[in-house]
Amino acid sequence: MSLNTSSDRLRTAAGGIRWLLVPMGSIGTVYHVVQRSVGPMADLLIRLWLAKVFFVSGVLKIFDLSVAPYLSNVAYPVPWVEPLSPTYLGAAIQMVIPVLLALGLATRWAALYMLILVLVVQFNYLAIDINLYSAVLFGWFVICGAGPLSLDHLLARGLGDTALPFATILTRLADAITRYLKPYYQLLIRLWLGLALLAASTGVSIPTGLVQLLPEKSLAHFAPTPAIALVCAVLVAFGFVARPAALVLIMSVIGMHITGSDGPADVYFVMTLALIGLYGPGNLSLDKWILGVLPQINGMQIFPLEGAPRVVIVGAGFGGLACAAKLAKTPLQVTLIDRHNYHLFQPLLYQVATASLSPADIAATVRGLFCDHLNVQVLLGQVTGIDTAQQEVLIGKRRMPYDYLVLATGASHSYFGRDEWEPYAPGLKTIDDAVEIRRQILSAFERAESAEDPSERRGLLTFVIVGGGPTGVELAGDIAELVRHGMEKEFHHFDPASARVVLIQSAPRILPTFPETLSEKAKRSLEQLGVEVMLKSKVEHIDQEGVLINGKRLASHTVLWAAGVVASPAARWLNASADRSGRVKVEPDLSVTGLPNVFVIGDTALVNAWKGKPVPGLAPAAKQGGAYVARAIRRKLQGRPAQPPFAYRHMGSLATIGRKAAVASFNGVNMSGAPAWWLWGVIHVALLVGLRNRISVMFNWFWAYLTFKRGTRLITGDELPLEDGINTTVRTFDQS
Repeated sequence: MSLNTSSDRLRTAAGGIRWLLVPMGSIGTVYHVVQRSVGPMADLLIRLWLAKVFFVSGVLKIFDLSVAPYLSNVAYPVPWVEPLSPTYLGAAIQMVIPVLLALGLATRWAALYMLILVLVVQFNYLAIDINLYSAVLFGWFVICGAGPLSLDHLLARGLGDTALPFATILTRLADAITRYLKPYYQLLIRLWLGLALLAASTGVSIPTGLVQLLPEKSLAHFAPTPAIALVCAVLVAFGFVARPAALVLIMSVIGMHITGSDGPADVYFVMTLALIGLYGPGNLSLDKWILGVLPQINGMQIFPLEGAPRVVIVGAGFGGLACAAKLAKTPLQVTLIDRHNYHLFQPLLYQVATASLSPADIAATVRGLFCDHLNVQVLLGQVTGIDTAQQEVLIGKRRMPYDYLVLATGASHSYFGRDEWEPYAPGLKTIDDAVEIRRQILSAFERAESAEDPSERRGLLTFVIVGGGPTGVELAGDIAELVRHGMEKEFHHFDPASARVVLIQSAPRILPTFPETLSEKAKRSLEQLGVEVMLKSKVEHIDQEGVLINGKRLASHTVLWAAGVVASPAARWLNASADRSGRVKVEPDLSVTGLPNVFVIGDTALVNAWKGKPVPGLAPAAKQGGAYVARAIRRKLQGRPAQPPFAYRHMGSLATIGRKAAVASFNGVNMSGAPAWWLWGVIHVALLVGLRNRISVMFNWFWAYLTFKRGTRLITGDELPLEDGINTTVRTFDQS
């Protein structure tokens, strides 16, 4: 047997082991996802619970004057302090400190005060299990501080680099305490719980001297079975599969609550176990040692990048992100290229154009999404071509080699051969488009305020939307809401509600992809908002003065295009066949004919995978295509049989009209009105990328819904032409 043959076999065996170990990273992925999503919320809930209990205690001490002296003498027996006067001071402090704890402001100091208070009560007044659990939880906040949902976390970076006295020293001290003491404190919690569970499971009574240090009464009746309690005690104490053991204990407590059995101090016990379940057993544990030996369990990269197959994904839209995410922990070199450094949630782009949302609310940086994945490289660049012979992507003068190529380059608006209309009727596909449309809409009102000619003012206050698909309908409805409710009493020479909003549709009905009944309901909803819906109307010409519709002139200074799209130049790059919209005709597995290692997904691809019909250009379709291609690449590399042809699963169609109406269709189930509007809002918030974006969008919607005010009505740009012929330079800063 030759040396080369042996080397090939070794590489094959190593590759097989590598592919076998990679799925184990899903365990670590679950841990990280839970810790990042549930952890901050659990941290906040624990702080709120502890703050509530001690705040109420402080209120009772202040307002129940009859027991205040008694509490001073019994609860806090400090011989050298006169009992009555410090009572009120202590009660007041006990009301302020919980507020700080709940806000997460000066959390360590607030928790330290409460820790001392609890220990004084435990050792000098009444030893009860709740005090022990409270002490453990307060000790956690003293050492680790508050989580991300706190003012401390928000201010930490600024305070660490400020001129405030002692701020830098205290910040560094807090970091050092967490870094050096957290592992030992996690070990202390595990041993504390383990010993208490061991005593409860074996029926051994805790010695009198340890009653004040280990919970006894709360665990006396705790035993899903003695064997399970004993096993969990050992696992927690040694930190071996500690997270699952903590979960079993938590579920046992919940089960006893459901069955009505007597349990321990349930809430405090669960909160203490949550520290182990969410943050792990710490560095001084068997789990940590095992992760050092098998880092793949923790989701860490366990494969060398050198020599790994190269996958290049062009486009950071829904399809590109879905594909990259599925390949993020696969032994591949993944390069994600986009001309923007952010991922844009296009379904809500129209709300940026109508000043409902800020661009930052619907965009997230691509690098931030993949910062934890070492095998994913993000490049900012404009792709200009593809050399399929050399298998290289052209980025200006740079060439990026690939073994597999995924094109998810999306689409742009199409004027059906009348590109000269574009300067007068901008489309809506990018943030720049949305900001420009917002500028035009808001500028029209400003110019109308100074216009003296009534006909000129009517032209400025006439807004025309060409195209009755979901984008056109939503855009028309939101503009109608803006002019009817968002600008009341702000202009003195005209009523903003007098503005005209005209929706032009060449087809017999709007929303042609929806059932006819929903199209009719959407039309009625738009008309109730004051939108003029013109059906079977053909746009013949557009210029700076307005539009020509069916031979009739409609004066308008703001014409918006939502009538059609054209795919990216991917077909030209690949020299592949395409349809009239420029979409690449792909094989059933989304690969390009004659190029089995090149895939096209999303709006750029034409494939009849929706019950024999072309897949629509929707976000779910792009995400499903990206996930399908990722699986196809993995199967090719693993030498497994090809998966079945791509089949699009239609999740439904949604469109909103104004502030309280929408239409929705899901596999034959039709909805309209307020229920569809709520469903539309929930789904769109859930699909946003990033917790910050979800919270921001919900807050902005809630504020605008109750007040009718929109917080991003900023006109950006250098010059605003006024009717007196003077160009007043307007330099505003878009802080959104």
